[in-house]
Amino acid sequence: MQGDRYSRTVAWLKVALPLSALGLLSTLFLLSRVVDPTESIPFADTEVQDRLLNQQISGPYYSGTTANGDQIAFVAETVKTPNGLTGANRADDVFVKIEMAGGTTVNVTSNTAQVNISEDIAHLTGNVVVTTSQGYVVTSEALSARIAALDLRSPDTVYATTPAGELVAGSMHLTSPEADAPAQLVFTNGVKLVYQPKQVKD
Repeated sequence: MQGDRYSRTVAWLKVALPLSALGLLSTLFLLSRVVDPTESIPFADTEVQDRLLNQQISGPYYSGTTANGDQIAFVAETVKTPNGLTGANRADDVFVKIEMAGGTTVNVTSNTAQVNISEDIAHLTGNVVVTTSQGYVVTSEALSARIAALDLRSPDTVYATTPAGELVAGSMHLTSPEADAPAQLVFTNGVKLVYQPKQVKD
């Protein structure tokens, strides 16, 4: 008797459980929101207009060698060509690495840069930092640089940490004056140096 009751219970569950599952699924479909496949993707109007007007490249990398043998590498987060113009590009989160033929390394970072390849010029702006392997760290708000040669100029006030001490100057110029000549870092236009002599340990 008990075995018959067990068999009937199992048989009833085999029918009831699938029906309950179907009922739950039908309830989910009825309560779910109807999705229109023709509905547009929710982009902001300004984002769509920006992408239409600006050609954008993410993570660009450029490298080359100057006539003097200096190697220049350029990396940025993004590069845009505003309004479809050719030649003029805006780069964000810029990093430039220069490995000179003589062995010195120069790294340059900035928030943005306006690059014009046809005119061989790049204007870096916003928290510009120049770091050399010889112990110089120069900061400014603007820097002009040639693309195909070692020629960095800061037309505005620069603040520098040097092996000799803290320095403030009205302008700075880093260049190789002649072919095969060592690079020169020159500060001009009212240079003020706070000399910090090295302390000799006993």
